[in-house]
Amino acid sequence: MPRLHNIRTGKAAPGKKARKPAQGATRKIAVKSKQRPASPWLSRIMILAGIGAVLALATQGFVTLHRIPVQQITVTGELAYTQTEAVQDMVQSNLAGGFLRADLQRIRKQLEGLPWIFEATVRRKWPSSLEIHVVEQLPIARWGEDGFLNHEGQAFHSTRGGDWQSLPLLRGPQGTASSLMANYQRMLELLSPLGLKVVQLAVDERGQVQAVLAGGLELVVGNQDFLERMHRFVALYRAELAARAEDIERVDLRYESGVAVAYSAAPELVALQQHN
Repeated sequence: MPRLHNIRTGKAAPGKKARKPAQGATRKIAVKSKQRPASPWLSRIMILAGIGAVLALATQGFVTLHRIPVQQITVTGELAYTQTEAVQDMVQSNLAGGFLRADLQRIRKQLEGLPWIFEATVRRKWPSSLEIHVVEQLPIARWGEDGFLNHEGQAFHSTRGGDWQSLPLLRGPQGTASSLMANYQRMLELLSPLGLKVVQLAVDERGQVQAVLAGGLELVVGNQDFLERMHRFVALYRAELAARAEDIERVDLRYESGVAVAYSAAPELVALQQHN
């Protein structure tokens, strides 16, 4: 039998659709570029480097501020016995650490340790100054040989007494300054309206209080009922003693219901009953 050969033609086989020929278009393939992610270690190193730079700047600024010297010391207040230069010299010796490291509390305590300074305040004033305000002592009386008592009964000592030698003299054992000053101020209130002035006031170890008035009149008050006895003296002075004040040497108030008066014209003591 003769061999049959299949010859392909452009026609599709029976029952099949013919495939369309290619139209010459090329297939476009989109190629996405891939970026490599940053290394986490590199990010951390950059963050740490930034923090280090900030800390370095802060440290440098801190050191710079602490090295700022105090360039000016201003002293204010009514100074009669304290020299401004003495205050400035004392403060200057405490400023080795600079403006910010100056110990203001220590400076204040040292200033208040000076003889004539009662109170001091110290504060910083930017950028490089210190302001110091000083309140001097207000002596009310002399205390002992070279001391003084201020308005709060606090004792202080100074060799520069000046005109304060005319102040009344107070004497007493250690620890009695405050109570003696309080008694002195009470006497001032009671005796000033009478024109009487206290020039000396003393208390001994037993608490016995004795005063000397201007003109030499002595008051023996004792160690009890100070105010009651002083009121008794005021009443008696107005009623009977004022007329003969120049002749009176001493008035003893240590009696329960009266006083004993010693006159310079007669050595005997005259007992006077309390006048109501």
